[in-house]
Amino acid sequence: MPETAIADHGLIGDLQTAALVTTGGSIDWFCSPRFDSPSVFGALLDDERGGRFRVHPAGQYTSRQMYYPDTAVLITRFSSADGIGEVVDFMPPCDGAATAKHRIARLVRCVRGNVTFDMVVAPRFDYGRRPHEAILSGHGAVFVSSELSLTLHPVREPGDEHLSETRIEGNDVHLRLSLAAGQVRGVVLETDNPEPPREIRLGEFTGLFEDTVGWWRSWLARSTYRGRWREIVTRSAITLKLLTYRPTGGLVAAPTLGLPEELGGERNWDYRYTWVRDASFSVSALLALGFTEEAARFGGWLGDRIREGGRERGEGGPLAVLYRVDGATDLREEELTHWSGYLGSRPVRIGNDAAGQLQLDIYGEALDSVFTADLAGFGLPHRGWTAVRSTLDWLGQHWDQPEEGIWETRGGRRSFTYGRLMSWVAFDRGLRMASTHGRPAPVEDWTWQRDSIYDQILNQGWHRTRQAFVQHYTGDELDASLLRMPRTGFLPSQDPLWLSTLDAIGKDLVIDSLVHRYDPAATPDGLAGTEGTFSLCSFAYADALTRAGRLDEARAAFEKMLTYANHVGLYAEEIAPSGEQLGNFPQAFTHLSLIDAAVTLDAALG
Repeated sequence: MPETAIADHGLIGDLQTAALVTTGGSIDWFCSPRFDSPSVFGALLDDERGGRFRVHPAGQYTSRQMYYPDTAVLITRFSSADGIGEVVDFMPPCDGAATAKHRIARLVRCVRGNVTFDMVVAPRFDYGRRPHEAILSGHGAVFVSSELSLTLHPVREPGDEHLSETRIEGNDVHLRLSLAAGQVRGVVLETDNPEPPREIRLGEFTGLFEDTVGWWRSWLARSTYRGRWREIVTRSAITLKLLTYRPTGGLVAAPTLGLPEELGGERNWDYRYTWVRDASFSVSALLALGFTEEAARFGGWLGDRIREGGRERGEGGPLAVLYRVDGATDLREEELTHWSGYLGSRPVRIGNDAAGQLQLDIYGEALDSVFTADLAGFGLPHRGWTAVRSTLDWLGQHWDQPEEGIWETRGGRRSFTYGRLMSWVAFDRGLRMASTHGRPAPVEDWTWQRDSIYDQILNQGWHRTRQAFVQHYTGDELDASLLRMPRTGFLPSQDPLWLSTLDAIGKDLVIDSLVHRYDPAATPDGLAGTEGTFSLCSFAYADALTRAGRLDEARAAFEKMLTYANHVGLYAEEIAPSGEQLGNFPQAFTHLSLIDAAVTLDAALG
C-alpha cells in the first residue's frame, strides 16, 4: 500500500500526458502515450504491482518540494547528514501533433557537501498486466514490452564512469550516483524511441531545462490577470494547461484514476477524460485570465462534439457526458482486480460508465461556453449554429424528464433542479445568439421552452418550507450545485429567493469554508459510504457570497480554502474531515472554480 498521501505529490507534464512526483522523489503515476492510456508507473494505486521511478539520497533524509517560479518544472530538495541535493523533474512540452514519444527529464544536483543518490526504474506496463524485459547497454537501458518501450538515457561527461554504478534486479534497473557540491547529472526516460540509448552531455541537458523553463514563462506571459492571489491563480492556470491535451484542446478532469472519495470506500473513479461540463467551465475561466488560444481550442473541440451529436443521437442525447481526449466514447468501465487500490480503496476502475448517463445540465454548460466564446469575438460559423439549433431541438423534447444529474448518481433518475436550471440556460443563450446575429431560429418555440422551465423551477424547485431551491422536485434536500444559480442570470444575486437559498446551503452543507455537494445520507446516490467536502463547491460558495454582497464572509471563505492547497498549490477533488485531500488529483474542476472565485472576488473588492 502507498505510504505517500494524495496531496504529497507535484505534477509535471508535456501537454499530452502527465506524471505525479512524490515529495520523496518517486514518480508513482505516469500513463503513455496519453492521459487516458494504460499506466507505466502506478505505485500510487498498488505499491507492489504498480511500478515506479524513484530517485532519492541513500540513507536518511528529509525533503521539500517546490516549483521553479512561473513554470511546471518541479524541484524536490533533499537534506541529509552528508549534504543537500535536489532532483529537478520536467517534461519538455509536446506542443504539436499527437505523439507516442514523451520524455521525463530528471536532473540530479548536489548543492552542498556530498550526496549519493539511489535510482530505481521499475516500470509495470498496462496497469501491471503486461510483462517486460530490461536490457542494459553501455550507454543506458531499454525496457521492452509488447505494446510500449522505454529508453533510459544517462547524462554523462567524459570520465564519469567512477560516479555511477548500474545493475539489473529482476527487470528493474538500479543506479547509484555519487556527486560532490556543484556537480549536476541525471537521466532522461523516453517512450517509444526506436533508437538505442545514448549518453547525453550536460550542456544538452541543461539546454533542455532552459528551453522548458522558457516555454512555460513565455506561455504565462500571455496572462492578463493582475489581481489579488496572483500566485495561486497562476498555479491553477498552469495546472489547467498541464491537464489539456494539446492535439485536440480537450481538458481532462484529472490525470489519475481510482483515488478514493472515502478511504477504503468504493467511490473510486477514472477521471482521465474530458467532461463536457468541466471543460465548458474552462472557457470563462481561461478568458478571464487572457488565455484566448486555449479557450478557442476547447471551443473547437466542443464544436466538433456538438456537430457529431447532430448526426448521431444516443439515449443520453446529442452530447455524451464525457469523452476520451480525442473525442472517442469507448469508455466501458472495468475493474483492475489485481490492484490493491490506494490504502485498500477498491475497486480500482478504468473507464467510466457515466459516459452513457442522461445529464441534462451539460447542454446548458455547453451552450453557455459557446455563448461566452461568441461574446469574446470567436464567432460561430454556419455549421456550428446549425448544430446548436439541432441540439436545442432535441433538448426541447427531452428536458422535462428525470435524469442522473450533475453528480452522476447511480441511485436512479430524478428531476434535478440544477439540470432544469441549465436547460433554461441553454435556451436563453441560444435566444441571445440568435438575436445578436440575426441567425435563423425557432425563436417563439425556444422562448416558450425557456419560460416554461423558469416557471417549473419556481413552482417545483422552490420548497416553501425550506425557503430554498432544493436538489430535486420530490424532496427537500439541498444541493451545492445550485450555488451557480446567480452566475447563470436565472435570478439576480440579490433576489430574496436566492439569498434565502444561500442561507439554507450555508446552514446545512457548509462547515466553516468547506462545502458538501449534498448529503448522501439524506439523498441516497446508489453507492455505499460517504465522502469529503467538495472543493469545487467550496470555491463556488465564496463566489456566491461575493455576488450576494457579503464580501467579508466571501474573502474569509476563499482564503480559508487556500490553506487546504498542498505544498505546491494543487487541489484534489475533496477534503476529508481530517483536512487531508481526497479523490483524483489534481482536479481541473477545483482549479477552475478557484479562478472563477478569485476573479469575481477581486473585482468586487476593487
